[in-house]
Amino acid sequence: MSSTTGTDSHADPVAVDTLGDVDPTGHSRKSTVAGTASRALGSKVGIGIVVALAVLWTIPTFGVFVSSFRPENEVKTTGWWTFFTNPEITLDNYRAVLSSAPGNDNLWKFFQNSIIITIPSVALSIGLAMLAAYAFSWIEFKGRDWMFVGTVALLMVPLQMSLVPILQLFSGGAHIGSVTIFPDLNLTGTYLGVWIAHTIFGMPFCVFILTNFVRALPRDIIEAAKIDGAGHVTIFFRLIIPLSVPAIASLTIFQFMWIWNDYLIALIFAGQDKAPITRQLATLTGTRGQSWHLLTAAGMVAMVVPIAVFFALQRYFVRGLLAGAVKG
Repeated sequence: MSSTTGTDSHADPVAVDTLGDVDPTGHSRKSTVAGTASRALGSKVGIGIVVALAVLWTIPTFGVFVSSFRPENEVKTTGWWTFFTNPEITLDNYRAVLSSAPGNDNLWKFFQNSIIITIPSVALSIGLAMLAAYAFSWIEFKGRDWMFVGTVALLMVPLQMSLVPILQLFSGGAHIGSVTIFPDLNLTGTYLGVWIAHTIFGMPFCVFILTNFVRALPRDIIEAAKIDGAGHVTIFFRLIIPLSVPAIASLTIFQFMWIWNDYLIALIFAGQDKAPITRQLATLTGTRGQSWHLLTAAGMVAMVVPIAVFFALQRYFVRGLLAGAVKG
């Protein structure tokens, strides 16, 4: 004889819905929303919208690219789209901006300066941020959480507020009356000064992104390495860095784009001989006035390296953005 008392082993779907995790059909609401979004983007309408947005976003860059190969008179008198009905191609614009001959802009020199500034700045900021991320995630010390909060809180400090104090430290030191509390570093107008400035300003963002990723790594792997006798140095170089490649690659794209396209820090801390390509572009804009044919060629030269970096690391980009966002 079966018992009529007791609890039914099958929960009422409607009752479960009151918890907010399962819909009346028994499916997870999160998976339902994700599935709906995925189906919407995968439909013909969704694909059409995405393609249309991509085309609209690309049109200005394509117009600059076409104009960079057009003669000066054509650029100044007609729109770039007339190239398709009256195609005229010349390399004079690129010769003018890249040549070191007197009267030309010698953009190649400033292109090299941008590479010399950007690569070490990215390496320093990400390298130091990785060390900080490991410490905040897997090393127990007093005040760790407060230090992390303080570091992330620096994201709210406007960059412009820090320019003058840092410039004073780089060029004149720090003094209280006649007492010198910080010597003159003499870093203004040097590559080292620009590297340090970019590293300082980029550190809060880098630490925030990498710490969230490193904290999401499986604890079992770290604990197993400690049981086997691995120290912090071994764990960092043999486990943390290889497992963090997607996040490092994604952050490298962000940092590279930001530092390469920076103008303000270069204007304040870099001298004319160490100026990056962005500063020279601004000078060219101010001195040339209506020389748009040269501006388009110079703009394309400035875009080559960031585009190459993005396409080289794009396979890690989405993985790095999503890593740590979902824990299962």
